[in-house]
Amino acid sequence: GNNNLHMEKIAILDYGSQLTHLLATEVRRLGVYSEILEPEIAASELKEYKGIILSGGPNSVYDPDSPQVDEEIFNLGLPILGICYGHQLITHKLGGTVETAEIGEYGKADIEIVDNTDILDGFETGEETQVWMSHRDSITELPEGFQTYAKTHDCPYAVIGNPAQRIYSVQFHLEVVHTVKGRQILKNFLNQCEVSFDWNLEDFLTQKTAEIQAEAGDKKVFLLVSGGVDSTVAFALLEKALGKERVYGMFVDTGFMRKNEVEEVSNALRSIGIDDLHVYSGADDYFTALTEKHEPEAKRTTIGDLFLDIQAKVSDDLELNPDEWLLGQGTIYPDTIESGGTKHAEKIKTHHNRVERIQQLMEQGKIIEPIKDLYKDEVRKLGELLGLPHEMVHRHPFPGPGLAVRILCTHDSVDPDNSELEAIKDDLSTHGLSGEILPIKSVGVQGDGRTYRYPLAIHGEWPGYEKLAEISTNLTNKFRTINRVIFQFKPSSESDFETVTNQYLTPERTQLLQEADAIFTKILKESGHYEQIWQSPVVLLPVHEAHSPGESIVLRPISSREAMTADVYPLPIELIEQFIKEVEAQNLPISAIFFDLTNKPPGTIEWE
Repeated sequence: GNNNLHMEKIAILDYGSQLTHLLATEVRRLGVYSEILEPEIAASELKEYKGIILSGGPNSVYDPDSPQVDEEIFNLGLPILGICYGHQLITHKLGGTVETAEIGEYGKADIEIVDNTDILDGFETGEETQVWMSHRDSITELPEGFQTYAKTHDCPYAVIGNPAQRIYSVQFHLEVVHTVKGRQILKNFLNQCEVSFDWNLEDFLTQKTAEIQAEAGDKKVFLLVSGGVDSTVAFALLEKALGKERVYGMFVDTGFMRKNEVEEVSNALRSIGIDDLHVYSGADDYFTALTEKHEPEAKRTTIGDLFLDIQAKVSDDLELNPDEWLLGQGTIYPDTIESGGTKHAEKIKTHHNRVERIQQLMEQGKIIEPIKDLYKDEVRKLGELLGLPHEMVHRHPFPGPGLAVRILCTHDSVDPDNSELEAIKDDLSTHGLSGEILPIKSVGVQGDGRTYRYPLAIHGEWPGYEKLAEISTNLTNKFRTINRVIFQFKPSSESDFETVTNQYLTPERTQLLQEADAIFTKILKESGHYEQIWQSPVVLLPVHEAHSPGESIVLRPISSREAMTADVYPLPIELIEQFIKEVEAQNLPISAIFFDLTNKPPGTIEWE
């Protein structure tokens, strides 16, 4: 491979699809470096790329505010691929016609190959293959010089192209697993870009080490280590590049860590010779600052701001001269985009590395983020290359605010919106199930935007994951009042749930969740499921069943590759039963236990 990391790269113009990251990781997995860029970037800035992909997005090309493209990109002579919105934008800009269709197409569809072309290399004419559609508008007339290569029942222009100019586009999302041969089409496009498919992390490490040395100059770096994989790898990478004496790593124990976390992280770093991790005990500061805060965004902002206050206080105590120091962060690629880092992606939540004060420091060039170009699976591989122990590198991702976003809070008692409950119950009864809407709200994501709605707790005879997945999807699509569906394991019968009022972030509630979380993690590790699971939040809800005191627990194991989309992990039901037994054996004050059946979308991975 070449030593210059940026020699061969693919530009992905981001039109706001939540799948843009998936697309970028797919390109990288094929051995080509990819970068996500603003959609309206000047064509002159794209000359050094080997090819350009226009992503999907939620807009219509005719909306006056919809993101456009610098039409000069079509004159660069580079291969171009449009996907979904990108497909319609290329058509629209090059003189074809796009119209709002009578029928949108969402979900699985079959395309039929009607003619062969470069990007359908390896497909037979007449062949049918499954793809994943998500669009309202449709192309009704092709631009000059274009022809159609595949169609679906409702969409005559599913794959189009002008091979002479190497411009191609597809109406479906080829980056998702539901498009069975999507990777083949993407690889065919990359072949058109004349790339050598040799990008890898060893080269990245060499290149990045040199970049860190250049960026830091003679400054030192102050880095907050959170206990998660990202900041630990960032710390190890900075020390490798700059040496011990130039990196000050501080673990702020917020009080919202997992049980025994500080010890585990210190031991992992010590095992590769990093023995200078400083620990600041900040639990008192946090519990004080969060007194009576109950709204999710207010909690996140308070936590993000306090992080910086502690950091400022510590650097004052250490008398760190701001002209000699940079602030290091373990931000990774998706964090920069999910916070609305590109103009057209809606803000789903404020990432703690992107609160306003951090943005200001970034503008002053005071921040260094050594792994900000990498995805989670790449960060893990990099951690192993740096010598970190396997268990450390494969820990489940942990949010910066820690358990604080898994402990839901209340102020007043909540009356759920039961306007749709009868209709929901009618739907459930056809499956022999019943349900209640819980008196608490959680954050979700639907149609590329943020929702704040109620969870539906269903109970009855366990019908199996496949059936439940179908029920959960149908209910969240059909009913506006709910954004999550959870299965009630304890108590197993009809229950009457009430809000526990005035529940905030306290040491007692945090300790309760730490215990429950530790029990669940132990069960996952002993049963061999831990590494199959991307993340397994255990969530504390200030809700109790009227006849038993305490609070409720939700188990949320999910599988994912990059966290932009996530599926429920089908955990064997006997492990859930084992969890209930162990919780009862420890006499934890837990009134009810649920299992979250919601994919992302419509539910975010965390409940806040």
